Amino acid sequence: MWIDKLTEGVLELDTPIGPRYVQPSFLERVYLIWTFRNFFSLPQQVLRPRERRLVHRLWSENRFVSLSAGGSSVRPVIGRVEQRAAGPAEVVPIRKPASSSGAAPAGQKREAASA
Repeated sequence: MWIDKLTEGVLELDTPIGPRYVQPSFLERVYLIWTFRNFFSLPQQVLRPRERRLVHRLWSENRFVSLSAGGSSVRPVIGRVEQRAAGPAEVVPIRKPASSSGAAPAGQKREAASA
């Protein structure tokens, strides 16, 4: 199994639009196999600075590939990097109800968000 990851493995990046797969070089695959030796999925925040730079470089170099390689065979996934928000929890804007008049009642002009 690890031989397959070493020869043709890809790294999965979790994005808001779904998973993306990048093709690292041979030495990068060796390093990533060692990084993901005990876990399949790791949040980006727990990666060391060198590992974060590697993931960022793979992303910026557009080394994206399809999960299937040349037909029916599926490339092995070395590991998955979870892309989570670096700051506090995301604040979802409050949806306003649709009204036919277009004007909001006096008490609903502005809602305060509690944190």
